[in-house]
Amino acid sequence: MKRVLFTAFIALIAALAASAAGKGAAITFSETKHDFGNIRAVDGKVTATYRFTNTGTEPLVIITVTNGGCGCTTPSYPKAPIAPGKSGEITIQFDPSGRRGEFNREVKVKTNASKKRIPLMFSGAIVP
Repeated sequence: MKRVLFTAFIALIAALAASAAGKGAAITFSETKHDFGNIRAVDGKVTATYRFTNTGTEPLVIITVTNGGCGCTTPSYPKAPIAPGKSGEITIQFDPSGRRGEFNREVKVKTNASKKRIPLMFSGAIVP
C-alpha cells in the first residue's frame, strides 16, 4: 500500500512539474544581430529594428533595454504587455557623430520571460 501511494505521489509531482514548465511568457526574435555596413557620421543617426514574438502562454513584459553603455545609443521598446502570439519591435537608434572606425555594440533586453538578459548586437564602420 505504501508503495502504491509513493508511486502515485511521484507521478503527481512529475505531472505538476511538466504542466508548469510550459507556462509563462517567451520571447523569440527573428534576428538578434544587425550590420549597418559603412555609414557616414555626417548623415546622422541610423536605426536598427529587432522584431520579436511572444511564443509563450502568458503576457510578455519588456522590463528594460540597456543603452549599450554610451549616450550614442537610444533604445525604444513597447511598454505595454505583449499578448501570447502577438509581435512587437525594439528599435535601436545609433548616433555616429564624433566617432569613426569600426564599432561593435550591444544592448541587453530584460523581460519577464527569463532571468537571463538577451543581447541584441549591432555593428558597422563609420567612414569619413
